[in-house]
Amino acid sequence: MTMNHGLLIIGSSQAGVSLATSLRALGYDEPITMLGDENHRPYQRPALSKEWLQGEITNDSLMFRSADYWDEHRIDVVKNERIIRIAKNDDGSGVAHSMSGAEFHFDRLALAVGARPRRLLLEGVDLPGVLYLRNADDALELKARVPDVERVVVVGGGFIGLEAAASLHTMGKTVTLVEAAPRLVPRAVGEDTSAHLLDHHRSQGIHIELGTTVSRILARGDRVAGVELADGRTIDADLVLVGVGVIPNTELAESIGLECSDGVRVDATAIASDGVTVAVGDCANLPNPVPGSPEGDRVRFESVNNAIEQAKVAAYAIMGRREDYAGIPWFWSNQGAIKLQIAGLSAGHDRTLVRAEPERGKRSVLYYRGDRVIAADCINHPLDFMAVRNALATGAHIPFDEAADPAVRLKSITV
Repeated sequence: MTMNHGLLIIGSSQAGVSLATSLRALGYDEPITMLGDENHRPYQRPALSKEWLQGEITNDSLMFRSADYWDEHRIDVVKNERIIRIAKNDDGSGVAHSMSGAEFHFDRLALAVGARPRRLLLEGVDLPGVLYLRNADDALELKARVPDVERVVVVGGGFIGLEAAASLHTMGKTVTLVEAAPRLVPRAVGEDTSAHLLDHHRSQGIHIELGTTVSRILARGDRVAGVELADGRTIDADLVLVGVGVIPNTELAESIGLECSDGVRVDATAIASDGVTVAVGDCANLPNPVPGSPEGDRVRFESVNNAIEQAKVAAYAIMGRREDYAGIPWFWSNQGAIKLQIAGLSAGHDRTLVRAEPERGKRSVLYYRGDRVIAADCINHPLDFMAVRNALATGAHIPFDEAADPAVRLKSITV
């Protein structure tokens, strides 16, 4: 008799969880084992830098599912097992070896291994009080230190940096944010949105330094005392929080011969180069799913929506049904009073349209290529976000001239 080992999912964050639950919803009846390298049940990460850090939600609120759910759906969730080596056969089966010495046999493999924080390579980075914020243990350490901290330097002006800076400022800390680029969130939003975020956070009392870098971390004894900037200025700090991007975890994929380039290269169904292994979430590099994208254009998304939607098409592929990932990417970031929602990808736009209602705190920037809207940054404006997202999904048109009036509801002029 041949033992049925079923599917092994390495990674138990959003992508891994979504793959397991999608498969069971589709009627997949084979064994599913999901491995996590943390000593925690599967949990949601976005709230770590916001609601959880500020004490607005509890640990239980972060959990994806109850223990009963995993038992009832026959999903074996294994904590605290870090896979260091995989022996894979030509048919896609094999065995994964853990650092603990445990072995996990599989008939098919799925990689949902995510990404890790990009580390600073500077003097002083190993001092206590220099932190990163990617997982629950990072968040627990940050939360434990916050009560004894008065001054914080946040390195990195992306979403994580801004969210954490806003949260820490709300908690009464003096916060300085340092960003190497000339504007905030340069990879994700346009110049108008960057400028608006800058003005807002500065108006709230967050100190922001653009176009400069940290050259070293300063110490007082064995503790953080501040940072020195590239121009020689120093900023006092009791804690330094680093958020300068992530690196996809491709080491396991590379070790079994999968093609990798800024992530594990997969096709539109989330299948890797060997034709059988699945890769989903932050670690996966996929064909750009946006309609009209240039031939051969590839992307790697770091978002909850992508993890869920890509996991769905991967589940179909495992079930033997082809469903190409063709969704419209969307993202969100809560930064204090700022609720930013992004629909589509603005790269390649040739004109922008700003819809501002300052008295209501609403602002949207629509990006057009020719006469077609291709993306939008929406601040505190969920109706605009939904209208653009739906238009992108259906191929509908939002006329530029009519949309210029901020009093006009975009839904009413979508054709």
